[in-house]
Amino acid sequence: MAGKTFTVEEVAQHNKPGDLWIIIDSKVYDISRFVNLHPGGAGVLLTKNIAGKDATEAFFGLHRHEVLLKPQYARLQIGTIEGQQEVVKPLAPGETSNVPYAEPAWLMPGFHSPYYSDGHRRFQKAVRKFFEEVVYPDAVRHEDDGKRISQEVVDKLCEMNIPAMRIGPGKHLKGRTLMGGIVTPEEFNHFHELIINFEVGRLGTRGYVDGLLAGEVIGLPPVLNFGSPELQAKVVPEVLSGKKFICLAISEAFAGSDVGGMQTYAERDGDEWVITGTKKWITNGTFADYFTVACRTDQGYTVILVPRQDAISTKSIKTAYSPTAGTSYVTFDGARAPVANTLGKVGRGMQVVLSNFNHERWMIVCTSLSAQRRIVEECLKWTAQRVAFGKPLNTQPVVRARLANMIARVEAGQNWLEFVTHQMNNMSYDEQSDKIAGTIGLLKQYITRTGRETAEDATLIFGGRGITASGMGKLIENYHRTSPYDAILGGSEDVLGDLGVRQAIKKMPKNARL
Repeated sequence: MAGKTFTVEEVAQHNKPGDLWIIIDSKVYDISRFVNLHPGGAGVLLTKNIAGKDATEAFFGLHRHEVLLKPQYARLQIGTIEGQQEVVKPLAPGETSNVPYAEPAWLMPGFHSPYYSDGHRRFQKAVRKFFEEVVYPDAVRHEDDGKRISQEVVDKLCEMNIPAMRIGPGKHLKGRTLMGGIVTPEEFNHFHELIINFEVGRLGTRGYVDGLLAGEVIGLPPVLNFGSPELQAKVVPEVLSGKKFICLAISEAFAGSDVGGMQTYAERDGDEWVITGTKKWITNGTFADYFTVACRTDQGYTVILVPRQDAISTKSIKTAYSPTAGTSYVTFDGARAPVANTLGKVGRGMQVVLSNFNHERWMIVCTSLSAQRRIVEECLKWTAQRVAFGKPLNTQPVVRARLANMIARVEAGQNWLEFVTHQMNNMSYDEQSDKIAGTIGLLKQYITRTGRETAEDATLIFGGRGITASGMGKLIENYHRTSPYDAILGGSEDVLGDLGVRQAIKKMPKNARL
């Protein structure tokens, strides 16, 4: 019956309780039985301007288009209006948005970039399609129920080698088939990695973004870069295949950005380390099988890979975002690890810890900026469809001023990020540490600070919907509640801003004078 056509006049005859039809975007829906189930009450649907009428404008003023696509509502469609065509169509999986500034400029038709090739474009399309079809449904489900990422999704991610690619280019990719063979390990660079991080960030489910094995992205590199060949041979395949999970355990109640203030202690006992202490706010800690732990020892700071055991307990910490992230309080009560699990040299742990910070901060910038851009898209859509005082919101100068600031922030951040990513592609690790560690710190400070400004602007644009966890403003509410995470994780804004300036001061030429 959904293939049947009706006239507007025919629909108008069905306008009363028990016999109620409406039109939404050229489609005819019989809501006679649904009317009493409507969350807003039956009265909303029985008003004279809705019952038997074209309710398109009213619907899109209250609901997201995805509502019509849900099976329980899609089956209410009984036909279409004669001579009318559907206007609002969902994007096909992998398709990019045509909303201005919804995508980075390099993905917009007619724009050019010196950084991306056609290979990057093919890669982006495949990654987006994968995330929309495989990851997004899981993300929505577990952002709500707080459970960890589904093993089925982990297996599919690992089949595509996405966890391996999120660590960046390197020896760990050798011999792997990346994204079904779209890119080779030799071709893979930091812009491919940026693309993955952008697809992660635009999910709109901030807790799940960290639950999406963020612990592996920051916890496995110390093993790759400082572990013995034997340790790497055992742990790396387990983690990159999704059979085991890993996390980075540095922060403590005693020490956040002040890494040197750690209290967790490791004492040598023959061929083993005995670790005692606590770690706090450890991402993925609740379900980790391995803990990359920074400890104090008699010879200085040391990093040790500690396998899960009875002497380790993890307790979920209730924070502002979903428990799906696995944020935990970890207690080491005499936990043991072989001395062979030492990462790097004893007493040189600070080098191991610091070696990963640039990449971690860059990753946070990528996902944070992508999330911010998604919010800009939401606001551009909403202000076009929301009617207030008889006109769309985007006819109001004050609203356009907020949109202008939001667009300027993401575009400035995008260009700065792509510049830094290009340097990462062309610098050795030592060169990066010398030349752009401070720049990455300043960039992260800028992106996370502007993110909170955008969150505030978006909430004001969406009004009450912007503080409602479901419905039209659900992405705004999630972003407003969770955007401060990016300002703290990987080093707080103030610390990173200071790092950037201190590095600049160190490089001031002695002969510089006004």
